[in-house]
Amino acid sequence: MRQRGKLDGRQTPGRGVPLVSRNTRPAAGGPHTLPGTFSVGRALGLLGIGTFALLLALAFRAQAQTASSPAPPSSGLTQAQKLMDGGKFDQAIAVLKPLALESPEPAGVEAALGKAYYQKRDYPAAVAHLDAALKQNPQDAESTQLLGLAYYLTGRLQQAVPLLEKVQAWLPQPDVTASYLLGVSFLQSYQYDQARAAFAKMFSVPPDSAQAHLVLGQMMVRQEFEDQAIPELRQALAMNPRLPMAHFLLGEIYLFKSQIQPALDEFRQELAIDPLLWLAYWRLGDAYTRLEKWNEAERALKQAIWLNENFTGPYILLGKVEMKKGDPALAAEFLEKALKMDPKNYLAHYILGTAYKELGRTADANREFGLTETLRPADER
Repeated sequence: MRQRGKLDGRQTPGRGVPLVSRNTRPAAGGPHTLPGTFSVGRALGLLGIGTFALLLALAFRAQAQTASSPAPPSSGLTQAQKLMDGGKFDQAIAVLKPLALESPEPAGVEAALGKAYYQKRDYPAAVAHLDAALKQNPQDAESTQLLGLAYYLTGRLQQAVPLLEKVQAWLPQPDVTASYLLGVSFLQSYQYDQARAAFAKMFSVPPDSAQAHLVLGQMMVRQEFEDQAIPELRQALAMNPRLPMAHFLLGEIYLFKSQIQPALDEFRQELAIDPLLWLAYWRLGDAYTRLEKWNEAERALKQAIWLNENFTGPYILLGKVEMKKGDPALAAEFLEKALKMDPKNYLAHYILGTAYKELGRTADANREFGLTETLRPADER
């Protein structure tokens, strides 16, 4: 499996680098999920699980603040809420279940059960209770948002969309998390115009603008819709030929598809618009290494470093370039610099081991090769 954002597995950008592509990728041309269902992992894109959960929590809190004032809760509901506030979701559920069996069922019990199961990440159970809560009170804003999120997280996009749209309509200002979820839902359902409108709202740009087409193209790359991203990016450039990042994203797509010459052309055009975009020099150097044009690669990668000396990608590629040019000592210097910033980069350790071996530093080489096997991802061994 090839990995985007890793120079074919070579390097992950360091802290704070504005990545433009997903972390993990299937082979190009692989099947997409059918409309109406999708992979939650795909939807997370670059977001780690913790970050995504945090953003959902912020959206959850923001929407909860828009809810109408509920009736005074019963003592059981109050106790359950305190347990949930302490992260004791199973205990809260144990308190709420007997209340749900009462006749008539106290108001707010289904909503509380749905909230507890949602926070426990038992999304199917949350759906059942939140759906019941909305039948009791269709204006329950908190349950509306949670049910939309639960549908989203279980891949039921068609059910998630109208609820998330309703949440957006209730908010005085668009919530960026809800806009993102809506956009991904539309994208995974192949409703590209609606996706563009949702992402445009997320970034506060006109939905029919060049910027909106650029944003949709970026999100398509993240969601593995590279073929669909190309016409979006072309449309963005037709509307604004000097739009920053559009050529770069096209270059990324062509590089991923191993179409090296088109990728080079796009990176060069991006640099004609923004000659200080170090990401473009990095990818330009990457492309040249694939053509085995070592001098051109060396020049581009050095330019990337002069613009951003705290990013390890160019150093690792320069290590490879210098090895190909027959200078293992210089290669080792670049690789040692990279490993000071990213000590767990297994490929850097491997190339450095090769450099040490050529320099006759056998013990150092064996140490690096040993680290390579320890650090290599399990699915690449």
